[in-house]
Amino acid sequence: MPAWVFGHQRQCWQNGGRENCKKDPAFKSMESDLFNLTPTIGEVNGDRSNYGFAVLPNTPDMYGQCDFKVNFKQRRAEPPPSQRGKIARIYLYMTARYKLKLSEQDQKLYSAWNTMYPVTSWEEERNRRIAEIQGWNNPFVLARLNQQD
Repeated sequence: MPAWVFGHQRQCWQNGGRENCKKDPAFKSMESDLFNLTPTIGEVNGDRSNYGFAVLPNTPDMYGQCDFKVNFKQRRAEPPPSQRGKIARIYLYMTARYKLKLSEQDQKLYSAWNTMYPVTSWEEERNRRIAEIQGWNNPFVLARLNQQD
């Protein structure tokens, strides 16, 4: 979840943007939450910007071997199927943990992706490792694991 998404819901952002939010403890917690931090290719991350996710069947692949699409006109991005469940569980987690708002469209999309794409063994291991550091799990990962058993 881009900082823009959760930052925009904070008063500090409204009064000066990301720079102003560096003094806001809640923003700092969201920004540093390990469940939300994932490595990505810089060009893809930059092009994705703060666009929302969607399925973009008429948008061509743009990044060679990297299965990711960005539609600049629609301000939407499409991640590969292998990442959709993980993305959904991150957004659902961030929304629940920090009492953020998602549009009805995004809520439906992430709920669908959470159901459609099972937790991978790496996602389960990542959840375990982050929980050791932060002291809590992503409950959306645990819930899906319990459903898969």
